[in-house]
Amino acid sequence: MFCNNLTSYTRRQTAVVEIGNVPLGGDFAVRIQSMTNTPTLDTESTVEQAVRMIEAGAEYVRITAPTLKDAENLETIHQNLRKLNFPTPLIADIHFSPKAAEIAAKFVEKVRINPGNYSEMKRSGNAEYTETEYTDDILRIKEKFIPLLKICKKNKTAIRIGTNHGSLSERIMSRYGDTPLGMVEATLEFLRMCVEENFPNVVISMKAGTPQVMIQACRLLVEKMSAENMNFPLHLGVTEAGDGEDGRVKSAIGIGSLLADGIGDTIRVSLTEEPEAELPVAKILTEIFRPEKLSLYQASGKSRNDSSYFLNFQRRHSFAINNIGGNHVPIVILNAPNFFENNISEHFPAEAKADYLFNNNEQFIFDYTIDKTDSNIVQGQQYPVLSLDKYLADRRLNHIKFVKISEKEAFTGDIFRIKDDNNALILAEIDTEHSSIHDSRSFFFRLAELQIDNPVILHYKINTYSEHVLIQTAAETGAVLIDGFGDGIWIDPVNSKSYKDLQSLSFSILQGCRARISKTEYISCPSCGRTLFDLQSVTAQIKSKTNHLKNLKIGIMGCIVNGPGEMADADYGYVGTGKGKITLYKKKEIVKKNIPENSAVEELINLIKSNGDWHEAGKQD
Repeated sequence: MFCNNLTSYTRRQTAVVEIGNVPLGGDFAVRIQSMTNTPTLDTESTVEQAVRMIEAGAEYVRITAPTLKDAENLETIHQNLRKLNFPTPLIADIHFSPKAAEIAAKFVEKVRINPGNYSEMKRSGNAEYTETEYTDDILRIKEKFIPLLKICKKNKTAIRIGTNHGSLSERIMSRYGDTPLGMVEATLEFLRMCVEENFPNVVISMKAGTPQVMIQACRLLVEKMSAENMNFPLHLGVTEAGDGEDGRVKSAIGIGSLLADGIGDTIRVSLTEEPEAELPVAKILTEIFRPEKLSLYQASGKSRNDSSYFLNFQRRHSFAINNIGGNHVPIVILNAPNFFENNISEHFPAEAKADYLFNNNEQFIFDYTIDKTDSNIVQGQQYPVLSLDKYLADRRLNHIKFVKISEKEAFTGDIFRIKDDNNALILAEIDTEHSSIHDSRSFFFRLAELQIDNPVILHYKINTYSEHVLIQTAAETGAVLIDGFGDGIWIDPVNSKSYKDLQSLSFSILQGCRARISKTEYISCPSCGRTLFDLQSVTAQIKSKTNHLKNLKIGIMGCIVNGPGEMADADYGYVGTGKGKITLYKKKEIVKKNIPENSAVEELINLIKSNGDWHEAGKQD
């Protein structure tokens, strides 16, 4: 089982890994970190940026070392930071070169290596590997990996085995495909080598640009490690999460879901922004899921410790009422400021608009459209919102209604009577004072025990809108939705009128869970010293020209290292492949190589148009 209890918080017990003066794992607090994006050979800029990160709260600073010279310069960077009285541990991020890792391990407190970069076997096409070939490749990897372990032992340097969804070796892909299981098996090969060599100073990460893949891989790894009596700590992060609201939402869903499971000992929120902007978000996540807060709540009822459901991401079965439940995508309910207020479309834009509105004064929900002639709401059918007591006292079986049920009522009330009502929609009232993830799991387990299949809307109340609320709401509601629970979401602002913000947040959460795609999704890396163009400005430029498109995923990658593999899920890719040079992809295939950067964005748009995926703003059905 990947966690001790699905309905109350207990932290996974791991070994302690010594990383300089900041140990990780065990009973230590979840550590936060970020990564520099300056050229590593630019010592002054890298040191200055590292200082900004540390002052913003970074407990570890990661620096890329793509070449031997970069790895050697880590010694100078390390020395300069110590002269400035910053003892924060440094982590070398290694790609492709085991020799660079061996050099870096002498100068930093931790080295991150990618298993996908150690295998050298290449095959054309999809030919299978024989068992002998498969085993021989593992032995060759071991020959390259053991020298690094010896150097790390000598220098008391920790290792992070950092597996990325988009850079699995061809050998792993041949047997397991591009899957979470493939990520897990690739990682276990290296962990077994560490165990054999009696090297315990190991941290693991399982990263993907999609929260669902990242969550599944981490849970599966913990379950398989437990079966082999391994207890290595985990680093959590959603790689290529993007920027702004979407980047924060995806990170909150992925990291938050696992922290709630008690999994995770250090985190990085990967945003396409300055590194120091990542750290306040990481702090919020560690505050939301700190053990002393979560342990206050002990879920009622029987805990359902069936890991298969949570590893396979099934959606809870429900029957349909109107467009809610069944096979319909999750809906969005939003509070209505005033039914006939002019310019109402400013609050409820036509793109990704809410499905239902709630009338605060008269306690009913209605479906609606916007009258384009005068920008007023045109009221449709209205449905009452009832407390459980009122519903049980006056059951109108022939009318659709929303019934509010708290987690406590799910265990103490006569809710079993609702399952005979094919017109009753459940509003799951989330107690936001405690862990809504555990509340909600208990709620849905109770419904399953009573064989209640009515559609359920997650009703999450907030006091006001802020970045903290955005992250907490995304983490707590997204973690429930991504596990297949819930047929809709209603973020209810008790003391706020941020209707447009809350509508945007609702759809971002559903998109981050891949439960409902309503806008363009951007898979953009957070940039590092390998980045070959101004990632932030280019991402902003591409978004400004394409954010009106629907159901498209566009990958924006600073270099080839995090290029085709990490954006494998994207429809189109924009990848830096040289100084001032961009290569464009359609899916995984290269379409145009080495385009000058100053014309690459327009070439990307032309590529989208030529494939029939473009429409002008406001002209899509």
